[in-house]
Amino acid sequence: MRGRSIKLSLPRRLVGDLMRFSVGVPRITVQRNMKIDRLLHARSQASKRPSWTVLFLKGYALLAQEVPDLRRAYVKLPSPRLYEYPVSVASLAYEREFGDERAVLLGRIKAPENLAIAEIEAAIVEARSRPLGEVKDFRRALKFARLPAPLRHFLMWLGLNIGRQRANFFGTFQLSVYSGLGAESFNPLSPLTTLFNYGPIDKEGRVSVRIHYDHRVMDGANVARALERFEAILNGAVTEEVNGLNQNKPGVRAERQRSSSIAATKDGLSSKVP
Repeated sequence: MRGRSIKLSLPRRLVGDLMRFSVGVPRITVQRNMKIDRLLHARSQASKRPSWTVLFLKGYALLAQEVPDLRRAYVKLPSPRLYEYPVSVASLAYEREFGDERAVLLGRIKAPENLAIAEIEAAIVEARSRPLGEVKDFRRALKFARLPAPLRHFLMWLGLNIGRQRANFFGTFQLSVYSGLGAESFNPLSPLTTLFNYGPIDKEGRVSVRIHYDHRVMDGANVARALERFEAILNGAVTEEVNGLNQNKPGVRAERQRSSSIAATKDGLSSKVP
């Protein structure tokens, strides 16, 4: 059957290179059905709702701060070993227009556990909206894709196996989700130690969350416990930060000021009573 030949675009070359190194990772998946009703309620009260991507990313970074396994990587140089990073570096998959195709490019956010939700949101919006040439990670990746395949493969192998440099180029964990499209991925591939994703969130806050992990770095029981803790962080620290955003809403600020004024008036009257 006669068809047509389509040349690989630069983003398709990058995806192929990543898959080349991902297929060799002994990846296992652990899933937990969570109920994040507290976070769902807090988000619903926000005047400008943070995206679910931002909230899950912040929660996972806080989780990795507590669980060192999630900040480790299996590297082969100078000999096989585990390398632990002091902070997380998130790798996010962005769908961007490249020529006449929708291409997937990876962008990094360093130490998201130390960033406010608004700062993470701003970084993601910037990567989604700015021209490709103005986003450092995208510009560097597309330049890298122009190299001959043997050289790309050698440099990528080096980057993945030199512990000190690995996070600078690839990150420590990856987030890739399709829940906004009503779908979820069950077998994603990544060369990183963990890739986490989640499905659609129902009206009661129920959601399936998965961590796909490199079995050379950690074991399933640790991942199961980490998912339990992840649920607590989403309903705890992340919810509290979202509630803090809600307290800055104009109506809430006005009510707080009114309450403070009433309290001050009462204190003043009380002080004059003999």
